[in-house]
Amino acid sequence: MNEIIETSPSKEECNLAMLAHLLGIFCGFVGALVLWLVKREDNGFAAQEAREALNFQITVAIAMMAAFLLKFVLIGFLLVPLVFIGNFIFCLLAAISVAKGKAFCYPLTIRLVN
Repeated sequence: MNEIIETSPSKEECNLAMLAHLLGIFCGFVGALVLWLVKREDNGFAAQEAREALNFQITVAIAMMAAFLLKFVLIGFLLVPLVFIGNFIFCLLAAISVAKGKAFCYPLTIRLVN
């Protein structure tokens, strides 16, 4: 009888996970990277969400570089604001989700950090 009992994350873990997602709006991947490096040994909810936020912010950084390069063919002028707005919206959705104790999985994310 090996039952898997799911426990909800503590309020502190939820707050750290929310912080990892919100820091992406203000400082890109650096905030999520710092939180992931601090919490990765715990392997808890905050570490998982910091890793998810870090992967998304790395993807956003790659998309911003591509959009910047595409400015030379004029399509980048449309892509830069779209990437910025998408980052803002997805970070807010993730922060709201993890504040409730639910894991969030970003769409269209390259999973570089495992």
